Amino acid sequence: MMIPIIYLVLVLVSILLTVQSGHVLYLMLYTWDRADAERKARAPETFIPPRLSFSVLLPARHEEDVIQSTIERVVRADYPAELLEVFVICSQDDDGTVKKAEEKIGQLAREGLHNVRVVVFDDGPINKPHGLNTALPQTTHQVVTIFDAEDDIHPKIFRLINTVMVEERVRVVQAGVQLMNYQSNWYSTLNVLEYFFWFKSRLHYHAHHGSIPLGGNTVFFSRALLLRLGGWDDRNLTEDADMGLRISAMGERVRVVYDDRYVTKEETPPTLGHFIRQRTRWSQGFMQTLKKGTWKKMPTRKQRWLAFYVLVFPRGQALLGLYLPISLGMILILKVPVLIALCSYLPVLLLVAHFLVQMVGLYEFTDAHGLEASPKAVVRMAIAWFPFQMVLAYAALRAMRRQLAGRHDWEKTQHVGAHRGQTEEAESRVA
Repeated sequence: MMIPIIYLVLVLVSILLTVQSGHVLYLMLYTWDRADAERKARAPETFIPPRLSFSVLLPARHEEDVIQSTIERVVRADYPAELLEVFVICSQDDDGTVKKAEEKIGQLAREGLHNVRVVVFDDGPINKPHGLNTALPQTTHQVVTIFDAEDDIHPKIFRLINTVMVEERVRVVQAGVQLMNYQSNWYSTLNVLEYFFWFKSRLHYHAHHGSIPLGGNTVFFSRALLLRLGGWDDRNLTEDADMGLRISAMGERVRVVYDDRYVTKEETPPTLGHFIRQRTRWSQGFMQTLKKGTWKKMPTRKQRWLAFYVLVFPRGQALLGLYLPISLGMILILKVPVLIALCSYLPVLLLVAHFLVQMVGLYEFTDAHGLEASPKAVVRMAIAWFPFQMVLAYAALRAMRRQLAGRHDWEKTQHVGAHRGQTEEAESRVA
């Protein structure tokens, strides 16, 4: 009696995985498939004169190696200094980052620039959203934006957002973020391409349907809207996704802008341990947001389903991690009828399609940023494909364990500025 049940489960799981993989593939290709979506995603070709003022929040923890360069890039952006104010946000115990930030602020002050200051908080929880909430009441400008401590922003990003917000009358804009150091380690290429397809295509689908988990930086809010929402949920490990769904539940339109020329450049986590901790935090944050139930307040059934689908995805990754070893075992020890065997291979075909799309994406990404993709990079990506999926599954399982144990502490991801070397390489090629 067990054999038919095993066959039935195998067929059902194979069909479910095939449908899910097909849907993800569609989301990856959304802006390439629909001319109207691609058109809406573009940045304007010309910018209007500066009208909006910006408060820039730079949350930082143990970012001594990168914080001064980030402050420099923000302050030197192509936008009037009087319309920019910058807040470097640190906890009281982070003496190293505070010292480096104050050194930079002193240097800028000697040049006549006085629009940067450090905000220090001494209460808990010690995490990014709590820091943002501490700084928000001190902001005075019309638009509040967030950059991470290692970000390389484009000098014209404020002119771009000023134009979009004024001309399109939107109060929330998500601009592009792109990991750059695609050759740093065995998983970095796949990590870079995740960002590439997420910001270039998938987020536009979510924005179009009014159910969008925002990214953690290079997102711009009307200050009045943030105050109305009461700031960020400082107990949530993915406060950005939570904020996006809260905004969507209000019926607020979010404009997503992706243009390769204006993306904010970041780096992949430097070690596998840091990558796993980052993905654990993201997965657990989605689980927290799912439990919180904001998605249930969406106006339409489709919006609720789309939000639920995104938030439940880490649990699917965890189950996939359990299913893959079982499926491999069944291949070795279980002899099944031909039709069932063919059905079980359907997800494999979709995985091959995913890989081919990402391979093309690698060449498009490198071409857009003045880099070079080689056949060797494709081979490395192919070898890393299965281990990478298992690492994601492990991180999701780890998130489930932390969630069940009631652990919600913020696991820090180290930043070493590896993307800045990649950016300099690209600029030298163009020169």
